[in-house]
Amino acid sequence: MTLATQAVERACFAYCSKMIVSEEQEEEERCPKPKQHHSRPPSLYLCLLLFTVLVAALFIVTISSLLTSSPHIDSTHNFDLHFSEIKFPPERNRNPTLSHSATFPPSSFTADLAPPLPPLPQAVIMSEPNIKAVDTTMEESGPYHNWQLFVEDFKEMMHNFKIYVYPDATKQTQSQFDPIFLPHQNPFDPKLGNYFSEHMFKLSLLQSSLLTLHPQQAHLFFLPFSINLLRNDPRVHSEASISEFVSQYITRIRSDFTFWNASAGANHFYVYCHSVGREAASKFLDLRNNAIQVTCSSSYFQRYYVTHKDVALPQVWPRSNDQPLTPPDARHKLVYFSGRIQNSRIRQELIAVWGNDSYMDIFFGSTPFPYEEGFRRSKYCLHVKGYEVNTARVSDSIHYGCIPVIISNYYDLPFANVLNWSKFSVIINQGEIAFIKKRLLSITRQMYLDMYQNLCQVRKHFLWHKTPRGFDSFHMTAYQLWLRRSMHSLSH
Repeated sequence: MTLATQAVERACFAYCSKMIVSEEQEEEERCPKPKQHHSRPPSLYLCLLLFTVLVAALFIVTISSLLTSSPHIDSTHNFDLHFSEIKFPPERNRNPTLSHSATFPPSSFTADLAPPLPPLPQAVIMSEPNIKAVDTTMEESGPYHNWQLFVEDFKEMMHNFKIYVYPDATKQTQSQFDPIFLPHQNPFDPKLGNYFSEHMFKLSLLQSSLLTLHPQQAHLFFLPFSINLLRNDPRVHSEASISEFVSQYITRIRSDFTFWNASAGANHFYVYCHSVGREAASKFLDLRNNAIQVTCSSSYFQRYYVTHKDVALPQVWPRSNDQPLTPPDARHKLVYFSGRIQNSRIRQELIAVWGNDSYMDIFFGSTPFPYEEGFRRSKYCLHVKGYEVNTARVSDSIHYGCIPVIISNYYDLPFANVLNWSKFSVIINQGEIAFIKKRLLSITRQMYLDMYQNLCQVRKHFLWHKTPRGFDSFHMTAYQLWLRRSMHSLSH
């Protein structure tokens, strides 16, 4: 028996004895009893019962403490809980980024869609109960957070999602500003460069089964003005003039149609790849605060971009996709980058630190070989913030099979809720440029091959087609809008 138990016993015994003696004396004085009878007062039994229960409880606690080897905590000392020592029970789908699906389900989509994607390797096919039995290298091979959940929701989108386009994008009138709203005559013109995606989205939507001619059925409404064409129009051109043009257009839409007023523009969206597009909404508060931006300038560090409301659009150049990729073993350079450095402190630091490293092809200005050749012959290609956080280098890297190394903070990556970018790219903080080489050389050959295989799988999501098909850029962008329809659409 412990010292604490003995002390309690002594205290309890002394208290009970005192009570018994006091009560006996009081009883004697009040009503003397014959000496031959020595019946004990009820309080004695109560104290004995209390004492027995207390001793038993302390005895059980002591035995339990000894059996479990629980350490004695001295209340006079402070102690800390270290969360790394706490073991949490397994939980179903605690982290969706570690969840991988089984097979690619058969296609039941509309005629817009291409045949379903090929099945994953057999080793990747798994279910929740037997996931531990799968080889860990294959377990982490998929480029998606959860393909099966995505494709089921995608099927629902293809059957139900409807977008209404204001008639400015389809009518053939004699207005002098018709080209601002109509589809581009030659969207694959190489001169469009960084603004190719802006034009292809409009063209794809007008060819898509998601389009509806009945606005009462629409979940979302598309505002078809082109920021790129406004920027290149000498009658508008300046940021202030573009903002005024867009403000007048929304005023007319609000006057001629009832749909804007019903939601203050929250179920409307517009698409652009020019950074001026952010300023285009500055003179119309409902457009700026409520409407969805679908933009290549998807930096949440910049004003007017809101991650839970707006959508990141991949910046893609017009080019064909018929050239075979250079295999991994034929890529002899570790790193490639080429670009202007005048408007970027980060690029200037990159050139200063790594410009003369023989492992890396890093250039500013012209290169001794064609620009595309650097992507084909290198394992990793750098995406480094210039004047804007967005550039086409990410999609260029994916197009040519070069693992993107993204050194741009505050960048909302395209399709990030579907694609697990950590499985086919390397993301480095802007403050860690001095550690790029060490970081890349620490990636094992098998890790690199897995990333390369994943990169090949996601290339289809960074392609545009005049008539959209499969899981191309149009459908992946439309899926981002589909996820926002519950927040912005009207109740029908």
